[in-house]
Amino acid sequence: MINRPRYILLAIVVAQLLGTSTWFAGNAILPVLQVEWSLPNTAVAELTNSVQLGFIVGALLFAFLALADRMSPRLLFFICALGTAFFNLQIAFWAESLNQVLLLRFFGGMMLAGVYPVGMKIATGWYPEGLGLALGYLVGALALGTSSGHLFASFEFNDWQSVIYLTSGCSVVGGLLVLFWVPDGPALHKGGALRFRHLWVAMKHKPLQASAGGYFGHMWELYAVLALAPYWFIAWEQQHGVDLNIPFWSFYVIGIGGLGCMLGGHISIKSGSWRVARFMLFCSGVCCFLSPFVFELPFEAVVVFWTLWGLSVVADSPQFSALSARTAPKEVVGSALTMINAIGFTITIIATQITAMLLDSVSIQWIMLLLAPGPVLGLLSLRRLKKIQPDI
Repeated sequence: MINRPRYILLAIVVAQLLGTSTWFAGNAILPVLQVEWSLPNTAVAELTNSVQLGFIVGALLFAFLALADRMSPRLLFFICALGTAFFNLQIAFWAESLNQVLLLRFFGGMMLAGVYPVGMKIATGWYPEGLGLALGYLVGALALGTSSGHLFASFEFNDWQSVIYLTSGCSVVGGLLVLFWVPDGPALHKGGALRFRHLWVAMKHKPLQASAGGYFGHMWELYAVLALAPYWFIAWEQQHGVDLNIPFWSFYVIGIGGLGCMLGGHISIKSGSWRVARFMLFCSGVCCFLSPFVFELPFEAVVVFWTLWGLSVVADSPQFSALSARTAPKEVVGSALTMINAIGFTITIIATQITAMLLDSVSIQWIMLLLAPGPVLGLLSLRRLKKIQPDI
């Protein structure tokens, strides 16, 4: 039994929340940039995917160099939190075109690879048991953190730069919090560098194949929903002739996923990660199919619908992470999780790009249907996992 300070989980969660606040900062200011720089709707895919691509490159680079094992994870977290704040600030200080913003978002995404995954590694050093619950809180913090840009944009500042300043400031505070308040945990595991032979072993492991399949289906839907939600609300607003605070409702949809992650984490203690992941994936899949019909309903029904979708679309993330950690061969778990995350985030790029390309030619009312195959295939993979490993 690990003797840990009572504040540790809270400190890690708050630091994760603050440290990831820059993730959707570019999306939050996009409506203003579209007006000032005459950008098309498809810019949402480029802005979202530049961060995702940077995250993938950063995660692979950190894994190959084994940085979180060669140096203190909390020091790496601090450095990367400062790094993502720096590149985010350059959007306000230096960028004058979309291409420059995309470059900065890419480097900011690389730095986020030293915040989100490293924060999870820090947590496992203090919580080697009850991983589903701890990850529920951490991914919940990620959801709240990534939504903060939209929250700041909802304050309707006179300039979009204020959103950049606030999200960058949050990231710096998150890094300082980890540096001074979160020592390395007694159960911190020193893994090895990423090995290609480990990837081959992981790829042949059938339980991990099934678990990863569920995660990939989830990722096909996740970031496309979060990126396109503002456009769904804009289209609904125009059709129904009402005035909505779009940034606030974008924040609400993403942020409430944090509550879903935390609730799912608590439920997983008794019910298990497999059941929680299956239930949440089923709920979000149903929302994909219902989205065209909800578009015609009054606002009260829309709020209920997006509350359910926001809660469920993120809440299976920590449980899939727990399932992958449990099903991966123990000798290659680090390499396996790196590979799965890289593939998962690559899938988000493809899904977001395809759906955003249709924004100017197809009503957003119908575009969300393209995301439904993800949850369907994910549920089939989870069913296969249960057959392969009944005690999961």
